[in-house]
Amino acid sequence: MAKEYKLTQERLDALREELHYLKTVREKEVADLIKEARSFGDLSENSEYDEAKNEQGKVFSRKVEVEEILANYVLIDPNDISMGIQLGALVTVLDDEGETTSYKIVGSEEADPMQGRISEESPLGRALLGKNAGEKVSYDAPSGATLHYEITEVTSQ
Repeated sequence: MAKEYKLTQERLDALREELHYLKTVREKEVADLIKEARSFGDLSENSEYDEAKNEQGKVFSRKVEVEEILANYVLIDPNDISMGIQLGALVTVLDDEGETTSYKIVGSEEADPMQGRISEESPLGRALLGKNAGEKVSYDAPSGATLHYEITEVTSQ
């Protein structure tokens, strides 16, 4: 059974755009690089050819990866907060020091903690799922400490 990739509409659109770019623009650019490198002569000592072939491999690999995601995605409905915090929700929490932070709960494919986008598979993401505003959550951080938060607001974006 293939892995399911949980995506927001925004990420789905970005992946479709990336795949289109890889197929229509980037593959042609790399093919042109290979063609040009071949014109330099002996392929056994041609570093430009080697680099172009490596780039072709990277493009092919990324194309296959994106196609796999697009073939096995589940679209997240950020407006469905009837069952508590779900994927796509924007959650504002208050920590023990009185500091407020907001996180968007996303699928692992979209996670970017530096941008406030945490995966539902992360320790904090798992602790928040299904909860509602006003509830308190605790989780064990990777450092070993137990962190405590109060959920102050839950919205869909």
